[in-house]
Amino acid sequence: MIHSSNSTLIDQFGRRHTNLRLSVTDRCNIRCFYCMPAENVVFRPREELLTFEEIERFVRVAATLGVNKLRLTGGEPLVRSDLHELIRQLTGVRGVEDIALTTNGILLGEQAKALKAAGLNRLNISLDTLHEATFQRISRRRGLQKVLDGIFAARQAGFENIRLNAIAIRGLTETEVVPLAEFARTHDFELRFIEFMPLDSDGNWRAEDVLTGETIRQILEEAFCRLEPAPRTNASQPAVDFQFADRKGRIGFINPVSQPFCGDCDRLRLTAEGQIRNCLFSTTEWDARALLRADASDNAGGDVSDANLQQLIRDCVAAKQAAHGIGESDFQKPDRAMYQIGG
Repeated sequence: MIHSSNSTLIDQFGRRHTNLRLSVTDRCNIRCFYCMPAENVVFRPREELLTFEEIERFVRVAATLGVNKLRLTGGEPLVRSDLHELIRQLTGVRGVEDIALTTNGILLGEQAKALKAAGLNRLNISLDTLHEATFQRISRRRGLQKVLDGIFAARQAGFENIRLNAIAIRGLTETEVVPLAEFARTHDFELRFIEFMPLDSDGNWRAEDVLTGETIRQILEEAFCRLEPAPRTNASQPAVDFQFADRKGRIGFINPVSQPFCGDCDRLRLTAEGQIRNCLFSTTEWDARALLRADASDNAGGDVSDANLQQLIRDCVAAKQAAHGIGESDFQKPDRAMYQIGG
């Protein structure tokens, strides 16, 4: 193992990168229109996806550069067989302090105990609605009750940090705002609303479809009580958090369209097939898989290959732009949808 004299990843704008999002698969068991096509989805062949050992090795190298927080994503990460074994491997990487998972929750009831036992720290669970008809309209599949069962199974398994994520889409989810907030308040879950982003595979996103965080805040204050700013636990977190004035719960708003938070971004991404991305909306990728697999045969994973991976990660960070550019005249949508990049 090599140790770099420059053990931090700081881009040209002074942003320090400590957060790595790892997509473990592009497959999913539902077909949310803001993420995937409805039918005829072409997935990566299994042999193109990184193995658990390759993911662990990438994380080990990234950790020498200051990466200490991991989030596993997909597609739907829980469709990847034996995911708890990967989590167990990653907990053993020196420097990694926190491992989180983003999931649609459908398989969570079956896997919550194994995930907790493996060392998973936190869960983000997608919950856009509490109504089966709306769930099917969004996901184009059945399954709301399985999601709800998974949420409570996770709590029973001992997860204390459970966050619910709801995509906010004008003309569709306004009526979901108050029921979701009531559910979160009643059961003591943290809820975050995320503005609809231009990463749908059908290319139908329009700016007027964005239900802004400010609009949702107004809906909540009219229904419940005043929302007061909550302390930020992490300066680089994407959400602006509030607490209800009656002290019954917290609400977060992730507003990448109406209030971009690029200036504080600390995130890198690794796609399921091993491409490093410095932004969700990046149009350029850096090929880590080529190095990981060349090294496996040429150098048996030795020190020189670790140095090559370190340099590739640094190059990716160095090329990061100031902002994603949504709303700008020269904004270029990535040629990959959310499920292909990693949520």
